[in-house]
Amino acid sequence: MTILIVSEKKKESARLSGLLSELKSDHDLLCCQTSPEALAAARTQTVDVAFIDMELSELSALDLGQYMKELNPYVNLVFMTEEKSCAYDAFQIRASGCILVPYSAEQVREELRELRYPQSGQRPKRAFAQTFGNFEFFVDGSPVSFKYSKTKEVLALLINNRGAQTTNGEIIASLWEDDGDPDKKGSYLRNLRQDLNNTLTKLHLSDLIVKQRGSMAIVTDRIECDLFDWMEKRQESRYHYLGDYMNQYSWAEYLHAELDEISWSFE
Repeated sequence: MTILIVSEKKKESARLSGLLSELKSDHDLLCCQTSPEALAAARTQTVDVAFIDMELSELSALDLGQYMKELNPYVNLVFMTEEKSCAYDAFQIRASGCILVPYSAEQVREELRELRYPQSGQRPKRAFAQTFGNFEFFVDGSPVSFKYSKTKEVLALLINNRGAQTTNGEIIASLWEDDGDPDKKGSYLRNLRQDLNNTLTKLHLSDLIVKQRGSMAIVTDRIECDLFDWMEKRQESRYHYLGDYMNQYSWAEYLHAELDEISWSFE
């Protein structure tokens, strides 16, 4: 569980940090003093619970909470306030809870016990990649459409590489082989990367891809995938490999052969 504390009051933040450390040992704790700092943290990792002080100066606590929900619809927002009237506004944006300052350790424990959304490790994954047969990508049960058809192929290649960083050169070599001017393909790839980023951001899944300078990788534990599950569990997997793998892509033949060998070993 990742817990974020957002408060401009250092003593209050330190007190809450201490209480959380006593109440929960299995958590990652982040402390931010400003709204922009909190938003930056929420963009780089999945926050399960955010304790937000209602008295923030640069961006209101409610606006910060709304932005955080856009990044992760399942974040549990717990607002800290000295005014009971603030509780109504908090629940208008579907907050998980609201605690009055000064609060007790038992109140904090109760908020953690009664979270609106389960922890990220306990929630079903919103994204599903089907690789057996033709490749398809679904979010919340619906197939995802991209601006460019090649964008879907870039995503398929990242999934095929199972979390390994894949360079721009490797992507170009796989998608186009020796076809055409590499400089033009590099420009086109930048459009594909932007399309992938824009689409995932709109779906609140921007943390599905880890981007480095000149390379990308899929975050494997953020996505349900028949390939990942079958490679890990083999015959115990809920998915069954029947000899077809990403049929529409020629570069998939290398892993396809490996999957065949694994499947034959069962027999």
